Amino acid sequence: MTSTLSLCSALIEKASVTPDDAGCNQLLIDRLEALGFKIESMPFGDVNNFWARLGDKAPVFAFAGHTDVVPTGPVEDWTFAPFTPTVRDGVLYGRGTADMKGSIAAMVTAVERFVAQNKTFEGSIAFLITSDEEGSAINGTRKVIDVLEQREEKIDYCIVGEPSSTQKLGDVIKIGRRGSLHGFLTVHGVQGHVAYPHLASNPIDKAMLPLHDLANEVWDEGNEAFPPTSFQISNIHAGTGTDNVIPGNLEVKFNFRFSTELTEADIRERTQAILDSHDFEYTLEWQLSGNPFLTAKGSLIDTVSASIKHVNGVETECSTTGGTSDGRFIAPTGAQLLELGPCNATIHKVNENVKVSDLDELSVIYEEVLKRLLRPA
Repeated sequence: MTSTLSLCSALIEKASVTPDDAGCNQLLIDRLEALGFKIESMPFGDVNNFWARLGDKAPVFAFAGHTDVVPTGPVEDWTFAPFTPTVRDGVLYGRGTADMKGSIAAMVTAVERFVAQNKTFEGSIAFLITSDEEGSAINGTRKVIDVLEQREEKIDYCIVGEPSSTQKLGDVIKIGRRGSLHGFLTVHGVQGHVAYPHLASNPIDKAMLPLHDLANEVWDEGNEAFPPTSFQISNIHAGTGTDNVIPGNLEVKFNFRFSTELTEADIRERTQAILDSHDFEYTLEWQLSGNPFLTAKGSLIDTVSASIKHVNGVETECSTTGGTSDGRFIAPTGAQLLELGPCNATIHKVNENVKVSDLDELSVIYEEVLKRLLRPA
């Protein structure tokens, strides 16, 4: 059993369903303290976070990740118990193997080898670890970054260990993410008997045209880095549960995944204008999950791409697809940031898994990045 597989297995054994880190963070803290890292625990609410740093000079290279995992679903559907790490035919099974305990294990073992071989190097190495990425993401990375910003402690380079790869390790790195904006629309009507519609006002009828217009609006054309902004209705509800009552209200939840062509303010203003062009009463609330971000081509992207090519010969593709990640809280500080992790085909699924060879290879890639960016003496 390699060091990376051993550490990943130890993390999987801890049932860290969000936001409980279940002892994962302390396990990592013990490993990093042994290397001389200064550890700062940063708990907020029911979330455990920590910031670890080795060195006091710039540039600061940070690994970022989360120890929390999504629920397993029906345990009986798993071939192997989800929190019992099991290797079969070169594949490690368990909740969090790919998302993202495997990446965190690879980060730690990469740094362990790098520090053992290089007593001096340029800059500092840091870890930003949270147990609040799969949940609300309120008391996790967002709060740690607030603390770092308040004391003007900057991250120059950051790799987030999200599972970015598709067919082969390193074939895709994420250099940005779309923004995510949620809308909560309530269309107001007047409840009544379906046999007397003239005495009621049906909010379902009133909502159809406005929702059609929102769904068919061309919000933008996208750009070189991002696809066009999308609008999707995720939930819609009305009615009392009986078939003879016109409902008093209709509730609609929708989401925008938006590119750098638009701002949150643009979307709100245009949505409001579309709704106001129709004759109906409504209330609308908004929740911003994160703005879009993009890391421009530069030293981090070039270094990571070259490191992947050096280790396993893969020509990597830069992408901005997928959902949100904690990179949305780090990138706005000015850090060059990208996501690099194992293949994502089984994340959040029953029988989540990762190739053991990919874990070891990922650790070597991370180490190669450190060597190239921090230039050990």
